[in-house]
Amino acid sequence: MPNNQKPTYVIVWQERLSNVDQAQWDALAIPLKTPFLEWDWLRQLEVSGSLEAENGWLPYHLTVWSGKRLVAAAPLYIKGHSAGEFVFDHAWADLAGRLGIRYYPKMVGMSPFSPVVGYRFLIAADEDEAQLTAIIVKEIDRLCLRNQISGCSLLFVDPDWHPTVARQGFNGWLHQSYAWKNQGFNNFDDYVRIFNSNQRRNINRERKAIYEQGVQLKSFIGDEIPRDFFPLMYRYYARTNDQFGPWGCKYLTESFFKGLYDHYRHRLLIMAAFKGTDAKMPVGMSFLLTKGDQLYGRYWGSSEWINCLHFDACYYGPIEWAIRHGIRRFDPGAGSHHKLRRGFEAVSNYSLHRFYDPRLRQVMDLNIDKINRMEQQHIDELNHELPFAE
Repeated sequence: MPNNQKPTYVIVWQERLSNVDQAQWDALAIPLKTPFLEWDWLRQLEVSGSLEAENGWLPYHLTVWSGKRLVAAAPLYIKGHSAGEFVFDHAWADLAGRLGIRYYPKMVGMSPFSPVVGYRFLIAADEDEAQLTAIIVKEIDRLCLRNQISGCSLLFVDPDWHPTVARQGFNGWLHQSYAWKNQGFNNFDDYVRIFNSNQRRNINRERKAIYEQGVQLKSFIGDEIPRDFFPLMYRYYARTNDQFGPWGCKYLTESFFKGLYDHYRHRLLIMAAFKGTDAKMPVGMSFLLTKGDQLYGRYWGSSEWINCLHFDACYYGPIEWAIRHGIRRFDPGAGSHHKLRRGFEAVSNYSLHRFYDPRLRQVMDLNIDKINRMEQQHIDELNHELPFAE
């Protein structure tokens, strides 16, 4: 006789990822496209002091067990502010204040400080995804309602997973980001040919400017990356953010970068710029992650201003590397309009939101479709500006 007995699941909330066995967590995370939900990356954020309750991030991960086996997990954080999310919900926080609703604390599901698509609950392939998603959402609801947490937001969600969660009553809020897509290019010259003649000249001029200043760009991946690049990358990252004053995004500690050498360099790509043929240390670097056929730009900085280095280290160099290594998609990270001039299309991504106060929930229900249509119109208008050849 077949065994039709339903599995028994036990839910355990974890205040730190170190409490969860790495092999069990990564059995769920490594099959995913994104590298940003793997145990070493998330744990390094915690142990490095980059996110703590004192700075508004309280890790509170939900794990689901069948016996001694981890079958599902949700990386979650209780937030006391909206910084470091890159989904700018300040209008909702302002509305809550005018309605007399306490907006913080809130619960957020994301890979902290990483505005890249791919967040989802981690669920074993041989389990019922819809059932476990419903179980996790029900437990999130219970915890939030019991502790007067205003809502739960899941940010930069995996588009394949989006419908599963939307069926649980989450509202999808559309946002604009950028992506470079490999059109089957054989080399960098192939990529340059897609542009109109004016932009082809601009790209060639920008790359030539690097050469004329005596700067060479070299790629280092995984074990090729020297240990002393990591504290230097932190200094460049800090310097870049310091230039923006209160608008900077300096969330990571030096300990975070140093710890990646021992625990996560197998996912890392660094584009390093050297000035002069005998230089030993880079004058500038961009810091990227790669997994499968995906590439993700994250941080950049330099010791001095070098004309066009940002474009070469953050866009042209990684694109050239991506073409050589069969990368299909390059997400350059958060940023501005100038990415269009380098062939990055405006693309959409979604965050998913669930408010527990009925007034706030009603306002989102009534207006989110209009908000999303306006954002899609903005994306379409941006893509009309792409400088591609006819």
